[in-house]
Amino acid sequence: MNASPGSARSTPQRPTQPLNGRPAGYQQLESYSSLKKFWNYLDAAERAGRRITLVRGDTIATCRRRLSGYRIPNAGGLIDEARVLAQLEDSLTPHPALIALLSGDGGPLKTLLSEGYELNLEFVVGLTVARDLIVRPELRYRPSEFVPPADPLPDDLILVPRRFGRDELRLLLERACGLA
Repeated sequence: MNASPGSARSTPQRPTQPLNGRPAGYQQLESYSSLKKFWNYLDAAERAGRRITLVRGDTIATCRRRLSGYRIPNAGGLIDEARVLAQLEDSLTPHPALIALLSGDGGPLKTLLSEGYELNLEFVVGLTVARDLIVRPELRYRPSEFVPPADPLPDDLILVPRRFGRDELRLLLERACGLA
């Protein structure tokens, strides 16, 4: 966000131009929302130390921002096993946790993800002219910076969590912004 010259505290840029509609891939968090509610998320994210950036192609006035920098450790239980299995049908790099998953036991994969990976969350939050507060989550498992996995999974394997409902996404967004 921008800092005013001579001010001790940074002052967030307040976007005022709502999006014309809900783009594909976005979920509605709430209807009949307001600019104030959108600004509250941006202010809280800034206070929580999250990185706030423009979405490519947007202007500073556009009511859409990417919030990043929130991680959840020990989130192996949230993995979408079906999506991992679908990837393994195309190609399999031998790894004990993946072989166990193929045989029907997801426990080793969940344990490995909980011990050596973190769930990185990025949210693109926006406000539409219809006053809908919308969000597009971008959630990925990445090796932990603090305790990397002893036996890492193949780099070409895309690890994503299960799909979240609207209330779960709202809670995750509020936690990322330090509001919950």
